[in-house]
Amino acid sequence: MNFYAKQNKDAYKCTLKEFGINKMQWHSEYEKLYKGTYEILDVLHRKYKLGIIANQVLGTEQRLSNFGIRHFFDVIATSAEENVSKPDLRIFDIALVKANCSPSNAYMIGDRLDNDIIPAIKLGMKTIWVKQGWGGLGNIDILEKKPDIIISDFIDIINYI
Repeated sequence: MNFYAKQNKDAYKCTLKEFGINKMQWHSEYEKLYKGTYEILDVLHRKYKLGIIANQVLGTEQRLSNFGIRHFFDVIATSAEENVSKPDLRIFDIALVKANCSPSNAYMIGDRLDNDIIPAIKLGMKTIWVKQGWGGLGNIDILEKKPDIIISDFIDIINYI
């Protein structure tokens, strides 16, 4: 997976394909929030309208509720509900329309260059790349335009808001 992530490719999909696996079942019971997520969302929500653009299965809102963070989000655009997946620019447009926000007034905070940062840059959004997980292995040297802000840990976002 590291090999694909460093090439800004979808490491998960490429690895499955390499092993001849079409799709693996997602186990949401193993999901967990990054350290400080609740506190960061609380601060951000007081200042900004927040939204989620995610390639997720049905039930995202319930999972957010289970984590106790659903109330922070004004807009949720998921691939399962919108029938379009990142990095397709249409899902970003859908979220921006729902938020009544122009791209130039929006920030995309994401951990993947291929799915989050590159499409947001194409639309004219400001970007914050959180270098965590597989997405943190991405290679910005091959990008035409770099993320506006790069942080190593989600909690570091507090230094930029």
